[in-house]
Amino acid sequence: MPVQRLNHAVLYVRDLARSLAFYRDVLGFRVTNEIPGAAVFLQAEGSTNDHDLGLFRVGDGAGASEAGRRTVGLYHLAWEVDTLAELARVRDALQRAGALTGASDHVTTKALYARDPDGLEFEVSWLVPAALVTPELTEGAPLTAPLDLDRETARYGAQTRGGVGVSVPA
Repeated sequence: MPVQRLNHAVLYVRDLARSLAFYRDVLGFRVTNEIPGAAVFLQAEGSTNDHDLGLFRVGDGAGASEAGRRTVGLYHLAWEVDTLAELARVRDALQRAGALTGASDHVTTKALYARDPDGLEFEVSWLVPAALVTPELTEGAPLTAPLDLDRETARYGAQTRGGVGVSVPA
């Protein structure tokens, strides 16, 4: 049986309490289990998974990740939201936290980019419903353009559920 999806991610962090506060307060994750002072396991708000993210403390002396600059390693994780309204809410929360680093329109994906307190990059994205991905949408479109979230919300609707398996009412 083939791999079906990413079940969870685990990150090494300097300050467990600081990272927990970020993922809880900014992205809405909740604690499902904890090893006091060592690790915490978090579940995304809309998830039924046991945990979607694990944070393991390595201490304040840990150096910055050099993945992609001097070493191989993970570039980023991508979290998916159901609606453009939720993407806008996350954008605003990331801006308030000073974590938002960019916003891109990848034609079929509307993406925000941010860094957590340890500088680890992640993406939060909304996927255009598969039923709306047509050749007219994708042919000749640049792979990456600046995201105009207001324009995309007017185009698709704030509450339109995104994703591969989502059908759109006629």
